Amino acid sequence: MHVTAAGAGPTLVLLHQSPLSASQFLPAFPALIAAGLRVVALDTPGFGASDPPPAPVSIVDHAEALLPVLAAVADGPVHLLGHHTGAMIGAALAARHPAALASLILNGVPLFDDAERAFFATFRFAPVEPRADGGHLVDAWQQRLKASPGWTDLAAMHRHVATQMANPDRYHWGFEAAFAHDLAADVAGITTPTLVLTNSGEDLYAASQRAAVLRPDWAFAALQGGTHDILDEQPQAWAAAVATFILAAGA
Repeated sequence: MHVTAAGAGPTLVLLHQSPLSASQFLPAFPALIAAGLRVVALDTPGFGASDPPPAPVSIVDHAEALLPVLAAVADGPVHLLGHHTGAMIGAALAARHPAALASLILNGVPLFDDAERAFFATFRFAPVEPRADGGHLVDAWQQRLKASPGWTDLAAMHRHVATQMANPDRYHWGFEAAFAHDLAADVAGITTPTLVLTNSGEDLYAASQRAAVLRPDWAFAALQGGTHDILDEQPQAWAAAVATFILAAGA
């Protein structure tokens, strides 16, 4: 599993959304490090520079695979943040291995209702088949635009589509695992101190609010505006919300 690490202080492990990689978090690294955190961003197996499993695996499988990695990067419980699919993996880990975590941040919680599931069912999640005219690249671009209403950062859009296309045969594995997973059961079983972090312009804002209602004992923070590319759009504000919760939770 590929690891990107920097800084010193309490360890914050970062899990990216599908179909990206740890590079998603790089815009916020300077602010997180300046806040006094050691930042460890992981490429989920099969994404970024991490080796793929031999076949698609479940969210629970991804969570279990984290245990030896966490033992390798820290001497004790870590603070863990997951974004979208990463939030599902983090929740699955917290529900099954609470002793591994000092705190949990669910950044954009995929707790879908029927209308949201119907919307995502209109997307095509399948291996990319190259075409001589390059139309497959346009298709990937248009699909991400559809998933990012209100997008403003062209450079981020380009970078994230390029990251997806680096693994064209398996980029969709994360989506399939996420839609097959029962996140509600994990949400009910988590005992780790938890923050739901969202922003008002992201596509999972309503779903994140739904999770916060189910768990009124959890902390909740919402940045204003942005999309699911909030790390590119508001890295300082995002990092401040993360660091404030972690430093309050303790080492």
